[in-house]
Parts: sequence; structure tokens; C-alpha cells
Amino acid sequence: MKVTDVRAEVYRWPRRTPITNGLYTYTHSGINAVFIETDEGVTGVGLGSGIQDAPKVGVAILEHLKQHIIGKDPLDIERHWHEMWRPKLVGRRGITTRVLSGIDIALWDLKAKIAGMPLYKLLGGFTNSVDTYIAGGYYEEGKGLRELALEMERNIELGATAVKMKVGGVPINEDVERVRTVREAVGPDVKVMVDANNAYRHYQAIEFARKVEKYDVFWFEEPVEPDDYIGQREITRATGVPVAAGENEYTKYGFRDMINHRAVDILQPDALILGGITEFMKVAALAQANDLDIAPHGNQYVHIHLVAAIP
Repeated sequence: MKVTDVRAEVYRWPRRTPITNGLYTYTHSGINAVFIETDEGVTGVGLGSGIQDAPKVGVAILEHLKQHIIGKDPLDIERHWHEMWRPKLVGRRGITTRVLSGIDIALWDLKAKIAGMPLYKLLGGFTNSVDTYIAGGYYEEGKGLRELALEMERNIELGATAVKMKVGGVPINEDVERVRTVREAVGPDVKVMVDANNAYRHYQAIEFARKVEKYDVFWFEEPVEPDDYIGQREITRATGVPVAAGENEYTKYGFRDMINHRAVDILQPDALILGGITEFMKVAALAQANDLDIAPHGNQYVHIHLVAAIP
């Protein structure tokens, strides 16, 4: 079997209502798909992240990278990843690695189809069920504490046993009130996570975390800039709220550095960003070796398979 073509389709559409997190307002949503076709009629599909915001750049990078796959055996995934990653080629992070991720995921999808089994089984099949949560709690025009509470109550009605909300977009004491509101809305037995999307400096994050400890926050996600490993470590040492991060980290090398700095308690790799399934599984091994939990960032259509494949 040989690869005959690699192509991408990019989708972007306006949101009905803009949503805001700790730093940004999102007026649109989007996704991109990578298709890998073969001479035996089997096609692999991989999803990517972020390319829809710069489609011309993303497609150009894909056109550059696909030369290392066309005419090759699609099952040689490790070799293909290495050939696309070599530093003498174009870029090592950002959109280049995101495109590489989409290609890698498509190769794994193709391999699972050829094997005739679900991806999680192909990767190891550790469990048949995984824990999930519902993310939300964005800032929106006209959305006050009452509306926030109603949103979380609806999530519980849907069966959620854990919910996540945004923080960092208003003064600290206002966000503390929002966390209190959510905790009261969902009750004591539901996990509550907060996500700052890098909005704080480390001393602000420490202040906030200490103020919400009494509301039994399960994790504090991305409190500071992704590369501020020392700041993240200061937060973990200063508060009892576990710190989670990693959605903006790239490859096993980035996660190695994060782990070596003891910067987080929970790793949040995103296969659509960090380098695909190939890299995700290596990060999972690093996490296990260092006694750290993994909670992937979003994109459940891929990550539910990956979480089901690891301890």
C-alpha cells in the first residue's frame, strides 16, 4: 500500500454568540481536516487545530510536508514523523507542528482502518470507558451569576460529574464570586475546574487560587503564560489547588522540560497541537514515569481513544 495524495479541507464559521475567556473573544469557530489517500482505496482522516485562522499558510506547509509521505508506506508512521520534524525543514513549533499533527492523526486513522479495529484498541486498549467533563462558563454579554448557575445546572442535568469554567477575564474578587456561584449550583460532589487561559501573572494566580481553595477546585488550568514554568511551579508550591497545563506545549521535548521544572500537577497534551498521536503517546509515557495525571485538552473525538489506551 502506498500514499497517493495528502490534502486538507479548512472550515471556519461565525458563532451565534461571541464568547470570551481570560484573554480573548471568539467570534468564529473552525476546524481543519487532513485526508490521506492510498492506492488501495483506504483513506485516513486527521483533524487539526488552529490552521483555519491562517489557511493559506497551513495549506502551504502541508504541501511542503506531504513530499515525505507521497509514494511511501502509510504504516511507517514513526519514520514519517521523523522526516517531517527534522530541524533542517521548516519550523518546529506553531502552525508547522499543528499541520504535522493532522497528518500524523490521519496516518493513525488509516492504520486503524486497515487493522479493522478502534484506535484505542490498536494503541493498547487499557479501558473501555473514560471520565469526561463539560467545559463552559465563558464570559458573555448579558451573562451574570444567575445565568452562569443555570448553565452549570443544565450540565449536571446532562449527566456531567465535572464542569469547567473560565476565569481571568474580570477582577479577581469577581471571579471568586463566580466560582462560589458554580460550586453552590452543582453541589459538593461535582468536580469544578477553572481555566485562566494564561491571563494571570504568577502572584495574581496565587492570590486567586488561595481565595478559591475553600470551594474545592479540582484544578487550576493555564494560570500563566505557557513558557513560564517557574511561575507555574511557584503556584503549585503556594496553593493546594492542583495546576494543569500543556495545551499550548509542543512535542515530547516541551513536556519533558515542563516535567523537569515540576511546573504542573496535571498534563494537558493536545494531539491536534503537540505533534499528533505519535507524540501524545510518548508524552503519556513521560507522565506515567513521573507519576503525573493526564487530562487532554478538548477535541474529544480523538482524545477519548487516546485516554482509553493509557493507564
